Amino acid sequence: MEWATLLDQGRWTTEPVAAAVVDGALEVEAREGSDAWRTTSYGFIHDDAHALLVPMGAREAAEVRFVLDYAEQFDQAGIMLRADAETWIKCGVEVSDGAPQVGAVVTHGVSDWSVAPVPAWVGQQVTIRASRDGDAVTVRARVDAEPWRLVRVAPLAPDAVVSVGPYLCAPSRAGLVVHFLSFGLGEPDAALH
Repeated sequence: MEWATLLDQGRWTTEPVAAAVVDGALEVEAREGSDAWRTTSYGFIHDDAHALLVPMGAREAAEVRFVLDYAEQFDQAGIMLRADAETWIKCGVEVSDGAPQVGAVVTHGVSDWSVAPVPAWVGQQVTIRASRDGDAVTVRARVDAEPWRLVRVAPLAPDAVVSVGPYLCAPSRAGLVVHFLSFGLGEPDAALH
């Protein structure tokens, strides 16, 4: 999907500080304190992530590609699927405890979190793919031409009305800028394995 089309047809969940197309990339600057989380362990609700969303079908996949060139605690970028304030999935790369971690937060009333360290991904182009089919969303990730790695299989009601798009958050600092290289929609994955 062309950035001009996404910017025209998509809607921000929360407006970022800035968003512009520069040299073919969508550069987005996050607001300090932006995040997406509901209750679990931390006891707070944050619902001000910057996600630029368009409608997603019940049998559709979405991919986002971005540069992993951020390194501050809790900086994050990737893809978000959202039905409402209590039903959403964010998946991507988040810096936690000094290392980039590929993972997902799945929220059905309350959030959960799964991560795996990917220090070798620093400075590379990361692709996150979320494939929706039946009652599930299958999340995969990779850098460059490496094989896909399975990140998560998460439940999502087949009849849920969902939007999807690139997202970023900066829970603990100002000045995070993410360079999104591409975003697109297509056919869902043919199989889980």
